Amino acid sequence: MQLKISSRHMDVTAALRDYAEQKASKLSKYYDRIQDIEVVFDAKKETTRVEMIVIAEHRTRFIAHMDGDDAYKGVDQCINKLERVLSDHKKKFRNRKHNSGEVKRGMAR
Repeated sequence: MQLKISSRHMDVTAALRDYAEQKASKLSKYYDRIQDIEVVFDAKKETTRVEMIVIAEHRTRFIAHMDGDDAYKGVDQCINKLERVLSDHKKKFRNRKHNSGEVKRGMAR
């Protein structure tokens, strides 16, 4: 898994970079087929935008972005959103064969 951290219109401190790396590395326990994670910090006039792009197998993309005053809080909110989306995708992908059989059996009755 590759992790890339970049910024627009601001400098990322070492503490913020370490925090984002630490949080992003935990996403692999929700979906183990993650290939790349990109974290982009963007400072606008009054807010800071945090965007996380997760690329999984078969070029599947999961994107979360949050706007706010604090970049650390934005990282946390993006991680929470991606945890939910990745676990839902994993459940859907894992159970795709079993659901079709139940539907067919239910229709036959």
